[in-house]
Amino acid sequence: MSKSSSNLKILYGESDSEVLDLQAVSIQKAGHQVEKAVGRKGVEEALNREPFDLVILGPTLTKNDRHHLPYMVKKAYPETQVLVMHTDGERHPYVDSSLETGRSIDALIDAIGSMLAKGAAASR
Repeated sequence: MSKSSSNLKILYGESDSEVLDLQAVSIQKAGHQVEKAVGRKGVEEALNREPFDLVILGPTLTKNDRHHLPYMVKKAYPETQVLVMHTDGERHPYVDSSLETGRSIDALIDAIGSMLAKGAAASR
């Protein structure tokens, strides 16, 4: 895992708090600020409080939550990036990046870095 050169403000949502805690530590070690949210309600409450650079919807959220929450994120904050984990290859119109089922935390950190690089290139 490589340390990021830029610190993103990330909202990370999972339904399983143990998975959330474990994964959030890895994202923080990569140099990002992470706010954890448990379940759909937790994600919604966090979004009502403040904007984030990136929202990660983890694999323990229901398929329904991983489908509907990106719409809510983009409606509230159109510039916020959305990354959905545990996808089956479908392309969602409000999802900026996704990880297929079974990918590692290293793949997540790499995906965050790629999104960061794309954002930096787009702002030039």
